Amino acid sequence: MNSHVLGALVDMELKKLIRHPVNLFMNLLFPALLTIVFMFTFSDPELGMSINSVVPGLVVYAVIFLIMTVAQSFSSDKKLLRRLNTTPMTSTEFISSQIISNMIVAIVQLIIVFTLAYVMGFRPESGFGGIVLALPLTAIFALSSVGLGLITSTVSKNPEMAVGLSFLFILPQMFFGTFMPLSSSTEVIAKFVPSYYLFDALKLLFEGSWMNPPFFYDIAVISSVSILIVIIGIVLFKKYGSR
Repeated sequence: MNSHVLGALVDMELKKLIRHPVNLFMNLLFPALLTIVFMFTFSDPELGMSINSVVPGLVVYAVIFLIMTVAQSFSSDKKLLRRLNTTPMTSTEFISSQIISNMIVAIVQLIIVFTLAYVMGFRPESGFGGIVLALPLTAIFALSSVGLGLITSTVSKNPEMAVGLSFLFILPQMFFGTFMPLSSSTEVIAKFVPSYYLFDALKLLFEGSWMNPPFFYDIAVISSVSILIVIIGIVLFKKYGSR
């Protein structure tokens, strides 16, 4: 893998964020709007929720929408991938650039959420160190969103179809893997959803309980599942997605 080519591709993908209004909105403005709306709406003690309990869900919401943007991006670039054999760029370099650029986007989203949340009163028990630790943890989880985006684009004939199908992966993680109330039956379902473990890990982290076994269990699940999903996504897309 050529590091210069990879760096140029990452730079190109990040510039797309600025050039395309839809990508700019979904990746940067959407997390900001979510933070403002949800902090005002749900951080009400009468609802049994505090500002600190809302923030982990906001982080999850922001990152899972990478599924849609990745699916749309790869579906749009299928023609480019068919021409790879005539260029110095390989499919591995192209896919790696997507993974790196989207992990960077996830970290930027997290910074936006935390900055706005802090202004609105968010104060984690773990202090600034907890926020710093949340960055790599969320970046690892972003791998699962990239992988699910690759899987979606593999079965999609066009970007419009990719956007629609991406919600098959987004909606379960929204309802079962964030701060939505869970019953005994829905909690069983939630344990099969990757976002559930990120939400739980961030919640424990911000409560200052990150040195307990459940936190490390969440990290283990997030890491293993995210890596597995992105590997499956890469294999499927390389085999079927660029046809």
